[in-house]
Amino acid sequence: MYKRLSMVMFPILLMALVGTGIWGYMEHQEKNSVLIKAENQYQRAFHDLSFHVDKLHTELGNTLAVNSTSQDAYKKGLINVWRITSQAQNEISQLPLTLLPFNKTEEFLANISNFAYRAAVRDLSKQPLDENEIKTLNALYKHASEIAGDLRGVQSKVLASNLRWMDVELALATEKEPQDNVIIDGFSTMDKKVGEYSEIDWSPVVMSMYQKRDMTMLGGKEETADDIKRKAAEFLGLSDPTGLQVVENGHGTEYQSYSVSVPKPGTTDGVQMDYSKKGGQLLWFSAARDIPSKQLDLRQARDTAAQFLDEHGYKEMTAVSYDEYNNLANITFATRRNDVINYLEKVAVKVALDNGEVTGLEASDYVFDKKDRQLKQPKLTAEEARKTLNPNFEVHSSAQALIRSDIQEEVLCYQFIGRVNGGMYRVYINAESGAEEKIDELGAQEVEVQS
Repeated sequence: MYKRLSMVMFPILLMALVGTGIWGYMEHQEKNSVLIKAENQYQRAFHDLSFHVDKLHTELGNTLAVNSTSQDAYKKGLINVWRITSQAQNEISQLPLTLLPFNKTEEFLANISNFAYRAAVRDLSKQPLDENEIKTLNALYKHASEIAGDLRGVQSKVLASNLRWMDVELALATEKEPQDNVIIDGFSTMDKKVGEYSEIDWSPVVMSMYQKRDMTMLGGKEETADDIKRKAAEFLGLSDPTGLQVVENGHGTEYQSYSVSVPKPGTTDGVQMDYSKKGGQLLWFSAARDIPSKQLDLRQARDTAAQFLDEHGYKEMTAVSYDEYNNLANITFATRRNDVINYLEKVAVKVALDNGEVTGLEASDYVFDKKDRQLKQPKLTAEEARKTLNPNFEVHSSAQALIRSDIQEEVLCYQFIGRVNGGMYRVYINAESGAEEKIDELGAQEVEVQS
């Protein structure tokens, strides 16, 4: 009996053992294949990075070598600098450096990119590079040479010793010291050197592209937690503010704010709000919940949101964009005064499409960008601006609009909404120069409301 059972079970166990071995081998091979693929991607990104930083140095030199009166050559060189720097930034993002301090070098490359872009897009025949900008280009040329040299040094060590980027990832994950890995040590040294570069005059426009919002930008006095509790209760229509919980954030920093919560007993739902400490302005509020069905359309949601804004002190607002998902409407409003739509002062309102309840408000842009602006009269008329459009563009509506351009400048435009090539678009034409500043394609839901 035992012998007969053994004769039956042995082949089965042997087959299971062989199958397990084959499965384990295949898993091992598959894992190795993934690791090899990742290693190859890291190696490619690193060598491309070294190549493009070297090219950046060359292109900066070429740009400085041209005649100062050759504006077209300057523009071409600056565009190439912007393109090459953008490629280098993309390659850095593909390397496993998230746990390694490399922010100084990344910031330096980002500033070069924006400096070159900002200079290239302007009319150099009317506003050529000034003495400070030429001085900046010379400094960038010198520093690009140093960074390229450092990268070549690391590259030589990688090739000579056949080093692996997977070991870098492992070393960072296990928090080994930088000197335990040649690549980490090289990048850390490089970033430290970049951080010690003498101050470069990037120009106010370039630096404004990196200006971080903080509470020091706001006006008004600093509010107490009790002040915020009263404001939140008033906003929510509560007669008794004692149930509100207020917590101060960022004490002693330029990001001081208050978080307000109103828990809903027996559930995880409730209301969350954030206020600035300086000025006590509402930054956002959320009363998120499940929305099981849709009873309202976007037009009804827009009217509900507009009434809500008016009741809460957001005056002269007009809806400018619409979105809908999971039975929730997300509608953006911008201020409209003297027939000018100000896209800088905007708020986003969330409306539940089952009963029209406002479940969210994002007002940070409105808080930080709201100010008195004295807008110049446009040089062009609406008809003159309209002539710059595509001849096939069928205009449905037009208005003046204040927007922020790609180089972060406030620009007064004529906004034209219309159809071309089967789609609906919003086109912004500079009211002074007639240049096309921006174009946005409207989504299907926006088209439905605009129609």
